[in-house]
Amino acid sequence: MKNSLKELLSLADEYLLELPALPAALPAPIGVAIAGWIDHTVLKPDASAAQVEKLCFEARQYHFATVCVNSVNVPLAAKRLAGSDVLVCSVVGFPLGAVPTKIKVAETRQAIKDGAAEIDMVINIGAMKSADYSQVMSDIQAVVVAAAGSAKVKVILEMCYLDQREKIIGILMCKQAGADFVKTSTGFGVSGATAEDVILMRRVAGAAMGIKAAGGIRTLKDALVMIEAGANRIGASASVSILREVGAL
Repeated sequence: MKNSLKELLSLADEYLLELPALPAALPAPIGVAIAGWIDHTVLKPDASAAQVEKLCFEARQYHFATVCVNSVNVPLAAKRLAGSDVLVCSVVGFPLGAVPTKIKVAETRQAIKDGAAEIDMVINIGAMKSADYSQVMSDIQAVVVAAAGSAKVKVILEMCYLDQREKIIGILMCKQAGADFVKTSTGFGVSGATAEDVILMRRVAGAAMGIKAAGGIRTLKDALVMIEAGANRIGASASVSILREVGAL
């Protein structure tokens, strides 16, 4: 059952006073299986074609869940990953989220056309900080609708810029809009994923929704802390190094 925006905000205020219980922990991947929980990522503005190709080669070799690239690199990644079990994830409105909704929708559709099977969109952070919640909600919904039937949507809240109430509102909006995942960070903000934020996401989102932790996850310990907190997807550029720590390589 869908809630009105007013009902959603009222629920957020209730959660400020008392959060839902933390759902039972999801089964954690063991050993090399952690690779299937990782989005192998290169999102730097100076990422070259050679770096994207290397990313794809590693992803095919170690069976990561996806490669996560800027939308301009989706065609190359899709070509290099054709016939593999690795999906292509494209970021949208990245990294600021400060573009009109119609541009995010267009970028989403183009990325899917080019071969993306997952979309990581950044919310309108400025609208959230301005308490323009209807704009935040409609922005998320528009991307979810654009991707429907073609790609999963992960919504990046960029938690480092939000207060507790805004975080709860953002998570509830993602759930209400039908997003597949809620994601902590772009990795370009003032800080990245924290276990506290992942726990909050899992408590508010419940057991069924995906939680992606990203930003500053460089070691196996970092990844396992996030998984223990409730994440079931990890965004990392140090993915191969993480697997080396597992002893899988």
